[in-house]
Amino acid sequence: MNISIAQIRAIKGDIPANIEIHKRVIAAAVNGNASAVFFPELSITGYEPELAEHLATNQNDPRFNDFQLLSDNNKITIGIGMPTIAPAGILISMIIFQPHVPRQIYSKQKLHTDELPYFVNGDRQLILEVGNQQIAPAICFESLQMDHATTAKAIGASLYLASVAKSQKGVDKAVIHYPEVANKNSMPVLMANCVGYCDNFDSVGKSSVWTKEGRLAGQLDHVREGLLIFDTDTERVTTELL
Repeated sequence: MNISIAQIRAIKGDIPANIEIHKRVIAAAVNGNASAVFFPELSITGYEPELAEHLATNQNDPRFNDFQLLSDNNKITIGIGMPTIAPAGILISMIIFQPHVPRQIYSKQKLHTDELPYFVNGDRQLILEVGNQQIAPAICFESLQMDHATTAKAIGASLYLASVAKSQKGVDKAVIHYPEVANKNSMPVLMANCVGYCDNFDSVGKSSVWTKEGRLAGQLDHVREGLLIFDTDTERVTTELL
């Protein structure tokens, strides 16, 4: 089975334009026979904490109906990044579309201190079933905490999916940490990062896949948009630039 991660350059705060970017990438994932495609952190708005309260919505926003149709028609799971509204405040979320089932949502449980003025913590871990894989979503900062991955493994995860917006410093940490996560928990780790300027930093891509042994199986560069398509049976990666 093929699981794909997308590396994109979001347009700051422009939800309609970013939806169109996502649709183009999803088409490429479908052409690559992917069973799922996951995007970077807050991919629909760009990683822009100061805009999050204004842009936040919920998973049933009709602007996302095309993603459900694409999922239904192509039998593909789609995970997009979006700030969402909760009673306690704004969440950093991944909205998940699967064929002919209600939309699910995973919200970041461990926030970086810089995010606390803008967001609140999610309160549960989602394990997402895609084919024969049990996928644990993780969103940026929390994915650099080993206990997040070990907890996910303990409740059944077979693959760890990190949706991130990382600067060079963050990527430097990630390429050391994620192979350790993979090897310790015997599960592949996929990191979907964005490219371009967001918030107050340059996000430097380098979206990557590590096998369950911690071997780097594929990586994109620091500037171009693209897809990595991971074959969970062979642990091989196909790269497609967009």
